[in-house]
Amino acid sequence: MQVCFKTHALSIAAKLFPVALLLSCGWGQKSLLDEAKSALSKAVRFFRTEVAVNGSYVWTYSEDLKKRWGESEATETEGWVQPPGTPSVGMAFLRAYEATGDKTYLDAAVETAHALTATQLASGGWDYRIEFHPERRKRWFYRRDIESGEKDPKGRLNLSIYDDDNTQSALRFLMQVDVALKGRDKEIRRAVEYGLAKLIEAQYPNGAWPQRYDGNPPNPVNHPVIPARYPTQWSKTHPGKGYQYWRLYTLNDRVMGTIIQTLLDAYRLYNRREYLKAACKGGDFLILAQMPDPQPAWAQQYNFQMEPAWARRFEPPAIAAAESANAVQILLELYLVTGDERYLRPVPKALDWFKRSQLPNGRWARFYELKTNRPLYVNRNYELVYTPENLRENYAFEGSFGVTRLFKLYEQLKQEGREKLLAERNRKPTLQELAQQAKEIEPKVRQIIASMDARGRWVEGGRIHTKTFIRNVETLASYIAAASKAFQR
Repeated sequence: MQVCFKTHALSIAAKLFPVALLLSCGWGQKSLLDEAKSALSKAVRFFRTEVAVNGSYVWTYSEDLKKRWGESEATETEGWVQPPGTPSVGMAFLRAYEATGDKTYLDAAVETAHALTATQLASGGWDYRIEFHPERRKRWFYRRDIESGEKDPKGRLNLSIYDDDNTQSALRFLMQVDVALKGRDKEIRRAVEYGLAKLIEAQYPNGAWPQRYDGNPPNPVNHPVIPARYPTQWSKTHPGKGYQYWRLYTLNDRVMGTIIQTLLDAYRLYNRREYLKAACKGGDFLILAQMPDPQPAWAQQYNFQMEPAWARRFEPPAIAAAESANAVQILLELYLVTGDERYLRPVPKALDWFKRSQLPNGRWARFYELKTNRPLYVNRNYELVYTPENLRENYAFEGSFGVTRLFKLYEQLKQEGREKLLAERNRKPTLQELAQQAKEIEPKVRQIIASMDARGRWVEGGRIHTKTFIRNVETLASYIAAASKAFQR
């Protein structure tokens, strides 16, 4: 009887231990949680009231805010779209709102969304930079111009940029704001619907997208739906000035991947089949674009005969490891969303190519010569060479490119199956897991709070970096969300 009582008592204690742990941790977390909320409020207030230009943002600021830069120097009336620009800041505001429920952060996100709706081009997307000066902004041809009855751009700029997640990041942010507002802001809803419609309009018949879209839908006659092939010969010299590589079928800089992900997000949020259909059509292109043996991977871009082609002077026709990794990732995602096994079929051969092509240093070359599979580099004189010497700076000619993660994901998918993987992805964390998450983030939160100045800034070497603001806001928001739920505050 005594043994049974002890066993029963131990069982009760074991069940109560996680609760006791949460309660004991909770008391110690209260003051830090309040500090994190205060720091988040101060940081957002500074960016929103002192840094923003009509709700827009660039990448970097001088400490006195008199100098501003995106990828290049920006004027006092310009914002930047490409991450970590305006949409990325807006997403951080939304994350703060989701974590706290404080409508101030949603209002900040809406202001940022309006900066984008005011600068959406007639072609549906955005340029890298967005202008708010009344005269200078007349250089662009906007959606609002079309809706006011204009048809002729008259030489005004109207190129939607898909490179580097530019237009896509703006659309994903606007979709999230639209959902948070439950469609009540008609201008934001209109920008979303128009932008997604133009994104689908820009898609080539084979499912690819260009790097930029000028608003003129592709003519199917000029774009036969055929599989990729090796060119019989290719020039080792760039075609030169006037070469419009931006019209080609483009994987470079994650164009295909980020567009397909944007459309999948649109389908998830709005449940409209045309978004899923366009995303799947993009996956069909990736299947077509996988090169035949001996290199069953992908190029950065393809000409209209589905042959690897030049882009910039340092981007030759070649098999591209980074873009191949992104292609595999997107194919796996399409399989998870649809359950259609044809998106899995290209993966084993591609992973085998990655195994065969790994460099002795454990990384992969960005480029591999067509057919020979020799690592290919471009030196500072824009010459194609076989050794990584005297290379052009600011370009990753070698890297890990997330390949190891793909091997793990594919193996997990084979072992556990799609349903289990999706269930785990969609599972809500337990209170114990949230408490552990908050505990793990705590040292970083303390460092973020300590490094903030009295005005709510993080100043690094005399500069204010938007990516630092975004990272810190997201960390604070993650901590607040986890700690508030775990410790019931």
